[in-house]
Amino acid sequence: MSLEHHHHHHHHRHHNMFSQHKENNEKSSTVDYKKEAKHHKHMEHLGKLSVAAATAYALHEKHQAKKDPEHAHKHKIKEEIAMTAAVASAGFALHEHHHNKQAKKEAKRHHHL
Repeated sequence: MSLEHHHHHHHHRHHNMFSQHKENNEKSSTVDYKKEAKHHKHMEHLGKLSVAAATAYALHEKHQAKKDPEHAHKHKIKEEIAMTAAVASAGFALHEHHHNKQAKKEAKRHHHL
């Protein structure tokens, strides 16, 4: 089976909050900055939860490495992977925090026009 044939069903259009939908009024091209800010705030919180979960798992694996010396190397690798995930999640949370601030700034700017 060729890749083209295998992936033919993945060519549909994705819609997100930036997609413009035609409505009965003329505001179809405006962006809802408050909604955008709320989305980024939720994503920031998700990132922070991911940091907490990955850190907890890393600490668990660190404990397992001490408790199970026979498989310590395996647990250390899992600990390092979990800490890498925690750092990546922190980066994501910071990225979303920045976007949240920008969206709030835009919402304020457009509200006062």
